[in-house]
Amino acid sequence: LCVIMDTNVQKRRENKKSLRVKVISLGNAEVGKSCIIKRYCEKRFVPKYLATIGIDYGVTKVQVRDREIKVNIFDMAGHPFFYEVRNEFYKDSQGVVLVYDVGLRESFDALDNWLGEMKQEMGSQANMESIVFVVCANKVDLTKRRVVDEGEGRLWAESRGFHYFETSAQSGEGIGEMFQAFFSSITDMCENGGKRPVAEVSVGFTKEQADTIRRIRNSKDSWDMLGVKPGATREEVNKAYRKLAVLLHPDKCVAPGSEDAFKAVVNARTSLLKNIK
Repeated sequence: LCVIMDTNVQKRRENKKSLRVKVISLGNAEVGKSCIIKRYCEKRFVPKYLATIGIDYGVTKVQVRDREIKVNIFDMAGHPFFYEVRNEFYKDSQGVVLVYDVGLRESFDALDNWLGEMKQEMGSQANMESIVFVVCANKVDLTKRRVVDEGEGRLWAESRGFHYFETSAQSGEGIGEMFQAFFSSITDMCENGGKRPVAEVSVGFTKEQADTIRRIRNSKDSWDMLGVKPGATREEVNKAYRKLAVLLHPDKCVAPGSEDAFKAVVNARTSLLKNIK
C-alpha cells in the first residue's frame, strides 16, 4: 500500500511539473512565421519559401525552471484565403507570437488587424489579459531594406504590455531568447491563476501616447497631423495643438519618438497658422 501511495504522490508531483500549453503564430503571409518556428524546433533555416496551407501543427517540449512544458504550436497561414480555417484555432490559446517583416511596413501596420481578427473570433467572453503576446520584428539581418525601426516596433508592443524581440530566422538571432522569455511568461501566467503577469518594467508611457506618435509619423499632411479638417479655424488649430503638446511634450513623455513627434506638431501648427487669415 505504501508503495502505491508513493507512486501516486510521485504522479501528482510529475503532474504539477508538467504543463500543456497552446500557442499560435499570427502575421501576414511571407513574414517568416514558419521559419521562426522551424529555426527554434528544428534548429534549421528553410531558405525556400513554402506558403503554409491553412495550419501547420507541431509539438515541442521545453523546460522552464522545474517544469516540463509540452507546447502545441499552431502555425497559422497569413493569407486572407485561409481565414475560414484559421478562425477555428484561436480559442484556448495561452500564447501568441505576432510576427512582422521589418522591411514591409504593411506587415507591421497589419498587427492591429490580426489582434482584431483574434478578438472577433474568440467572442465577447474572450479575455486577452489571459494570453501572453510576443512581437517578433523579423528579418533584421536584411538591414538595407529595413523600414520599421526598433523604436517604432518596441513602442507598439510595449504600450500594449507585449514582449518585443528583434529576430532573424536566417541567422537565428533573437529566436532562442524570444521563446525562452515567451514560455517563461506563459508558465508564470499558468501559475498565477491564468492572469498575465504585469511586466516588471513599467514602460512609463501610455498607449494613447504611443498611438499618437505612430499616427503623427504616418500622417499625410499638417491638417492630418493635428487631427483637424482642412479649412479649420485658427482656434481649432490651436486647440488641437495644445492637446497634442500636453500629451507629447518631451519633459512629460518618455515614449520613443516623442521628441520628433512634438517638433513635427509644432511645425505643423506654424505652417497652418501662416495660411489661415
